[in-house]
Amino acid sequence: MNEQSRVSHETLQLRIRHTTGYHYPAEAKGSFNEARMTPQNTSDQYVLRSRLEIKPSPWTFEYTDYWGTSVTAFQVQEPHPDLSVVATSVVETRAAATRGQGIAWTDLDLVQDEHCELLTLNDWVRPATSLVAELAPLRAQAATPADYARNVMELVHARMAYRPGSTEVTTRAADAWDNAAGVCQDIAHVTLGALRHAGIPARYVSGYLHPSADPQVGETVEGESHAWVEYWDGEWVGFDPTNQIAQGTRHVVVARGRDYDDSPPLRGIYSTAGGSELFVSVEITRLP
Repeated sequence: MNEQSRVSHETLQLRIRHTTGYHYPAEAKGSFNEARMTPQNTSDQYVLRSRLEIKPSPWTFEYTDYWGTSVTAFQVQEPHPDLSVVATSVVETRAAATRGQGIAWTDLDLVQDEHCELLTLNDWVRPATSLVAELAPLRAQAATPADYARNVMELVHARMAYRPGSTEVTTRAADAWDNAAGVCQDIAHVTLGALRHAGIPARYVSGYLHPSADPQVGETVEGESHAWVEYWDGEWVGFDPTNQIAQGTRHVVVARGRDYDDSPPLRGIYSTAGGSELFVSVEITRLP
């Protein structure tokens, strides 16, 4: 999701209706799935209501995963041609209170063990060789990790075009960078790799972004799942490199992790003689 202009709001109350699932042309005999579609309560957002409707009616189990994301695991044991998951939430968001502490490079040495998993350069985020060559001067010029983070996000935003359909859900950061295009997932992965390459802990955030810079009360708009990053500057600081804006009231956090693989909205296994067809829609409404 990409946008140009921006308008600041101190608080917003947003209703999100996220519909997703699968159609099985040859019918599924059974399926087991995990849904990460419930927004989190954080210092910057409060979940007023949240409901998950699943059809066919399944056996369910809810838990919080390692990264603090609410997960609904469910199993459908009867034959079904379609699986539908509808998450409806009302969330009140507020302007982020955390803006970073301006820590020094040497301060990062103190958190290497604590945040070691968020420094991992796996295949999802490992920067392309051509990007690594450009990161060295950025690191040399940056007086603080926050300076470097800002420079990285400016570089990624300037060099990568937001282009739906240019990548697959399995595309790695290095390939997206070399193609100079991707979607929010790819742009977040490239940014994470560049930050971690310099020793800055950084995590993947998924959720929603209201697409309008000035949301109108009562207007329902078409949205989509969105991804951005949080990096460590003495506290976690959220930034949306796709749009080159700080995490704000239009962002709704659902899941966090090392990369997309820790936070897909819907993941599962199924038994069928044929394949499956994914469907997704997101509607976002600003409430009074």
